[in-house]
Amino acid sequence: MSGKRALITGITGQDGAYLAQFLLGQGYEVHGLLRRSASADVIGARLKWLKIDGRIILHDGNLTDLSGLIRVMKDVQPQEVYNLAAQSFVKSSWQQPLLTGTVTGLGAVNILEAVRLANPEARFYQASSSEMFGLIQEPIQSEKTPFYPRSPYAAAKLYAHWMTVNYRESFDMHASNGILFNHESPLRGIEFVTRKITDGVARIKLGLQEKLSLGNLDAKRDWGHARDYVKAMWLMLQQEVPDDYVIATGRTASVREFCQFAFNHVGLNMEDHVVVDERFLRPAEVDILLGNAEKAKAKLGWAAETTLEELVAEMVEADLQRLTSQEHL
Repeated sequence: MSGKRALITGITGQDGAYLAQFLLGQGYEVHGLLRRSASADVIGARLKWLKIDGRIILHDGNLTDLSGLIRVMKDVQPQEVYNLAAQSFVKSSWQQPLLTGTVTGLGAVNILEAVRLANPEARFYQASSSEMFGLIQEPIQSEKTPFYPRSPYAAAKLYAHWMTVNYRESFDMHASNGILFNHESPLRGIEFVTRKITDGVARIKLGLQEKLSLGNLDAKRDWGHARDYVKAMWLMLQQEVPDDYVIATGRTASVREFCQFAFNHVGLNMEDHVVVDERFLRPAEVDILLGNAEKAKAKLGWAAETTLEELVAEMVEADLQRLTSQEHL
């Protein structure tokens, strides 16, 4: 047993749930920040899916409430703090730019400030995003590639990223940014395109629907498995010196290819079922992302372990299981 305590914001999300599972496996006492909302009935669905819901200590709190964050920080006194909470759906950030800036951007500074004031020895992880590269300035993106955000979400993440660097350099905090490229799993929210695809494929296979409506099929992403990526978060906080790392597979594939893998897995032809709907196009598209994780490999000893084909197959099988057993996530 490590005897360590960790506090995770966004613990009920995809990454938070996998990170909690990983840390429990390392012998941590895991605490999570829980934002009360109208969806309280499904709030712990991912923790339940991983069968760890009874092993997490939850605390009421919100990234927009500094006083509450300070209180939780004083109560828990964690050795490690992982800020994974955000308004993280890119498409919604155009409809809710102020909320996205408040939660995703300023919220990160609130928790940095809570750590600085109440628990300055804690090691801090900020969930940065490959969306910050946006209109890419280099064909392969590394820690040295200039940022060019193309959405309110990406701009908010960029603010949080640079404020994490600022707190590290200004207050000598052990604060690191993980610039994570797209990472998916059976726990991905249904509003994200990858899960929309695998859920749609499962429904079509089971005869529950005929067509799958999608936006830009030509957008390319570097897709990995969230289960692999949360290990990288932990490895960053085990380093003596804090730093920023790109976490990626080094392979890019289009939405169309992701679709093809999913339909092929259940023996169906994608062309018979996919319909392009302009309602799902972004106002400003990020055409391609491809990450260079050589620094993470060299300094953290980290590399992606799950192939894209394996990821897609796992997601489709999970959705088939949910639909046949009438589980929901």
